[in-house]
Amino acid sequence: MPHRVWGPSVYKVQIAAVVPKPGAPIEIREDYPVKQPDELLPGECLIKMHCSGVCHTDLHVKKDDWPISGVTPLIGGHEGIGDRVGVKWLAYSCLQCEFCRKGLEQDCVKAKNSGFSVDGTFSEYVVSWVNHVTPIPEGFPSADAASILCAGVTVYRAIKHSQTEQGDWIVLPGAGGGLGHLAVQYAVARGLRVIAVDKKNLVFSLGAEAWIDFKETQDLVADIKRITGGLGAHSAVVTTAAPSGYAQAIDYLRPGGTLMAVGLPGAAKLEGSIFFTVLKSISIIGSYVG
Repeated sequence: MPHRVWGPSVYKVQIAAVVPKPGAPIEIREDYPVKQPDELLPGECLIKMHCSGVCHTDLHVKKDDWPISGVTPLIGGHEGIGDRVGVKWLAYSCLQCEFCRKGLEQDCVKAKNSGFSVDGTFSEYVVSWVNHVTPIPEGFPSADAASILCAGVTVYRAIKHSQTEQGDWIVLPGAGGGLGHLAVQYAVARGLRVIAVDKKNLVFSLGAEAWIDFKETQDLVADIKRITGGLGAHSAVVTTAAPSGYAQAIDYLRPGGTLMAVGLPGAAKLEGSIFFTVLKSISIIGSYVG
């Protein structure tokens, strides 16, 4: 443990996991400065961290394999719990611009993102904004709450906007992954009939009605149509970062179906038949965190 220099009940320096520059290995620094309480700007808060989840997005930021790059050097992480509030990917939005007023705070023109454009949660202290930290209810363990702040709220929003009703079929490619296994649980809670696409059957214990092993199936589209009585699914929420998860969605969705694009492969293109997208009145909606 490094030597600590105390301020008014707050360390002057801290241990933090830092991305020094795009694509570089993460560095564990023991002398990263801590912003002191008397240095906070209006609206900022200083949080003593308890724990943090790790998201696949953190790996994308570290590897710098997205079309946009984060600020460096910077502390990574955006699923943090401290002082019983949660720190999310969206650290700040102005709440005044057109996008904020329309409920798209994540697309705010002044948005700040934890572990991407401002320091994140892989540290002992975090500076965030009071309008965006989330109180964690009593009795909800911090380690359980951490992933809800990103993976959970991301798939919750996607399912909410998937244009589905109770009893509809929803396909979840990547259902056994970090976002996917939470999507199964939210979809079941909303009364949807889940077709889980993954390489393992954890999903049955979470309430999925049907499961397709993407490594074993000979025809994914035919399997989904068979399960849904020949018409196809009402919606698909693609949480996998692999482009293959998107490629067949137009084919297995029924007329009027909705493709929710959630997973973020860095360089892949969204491909599908324009003819059948039009003919089947398919909606394609991008859904970015929440």
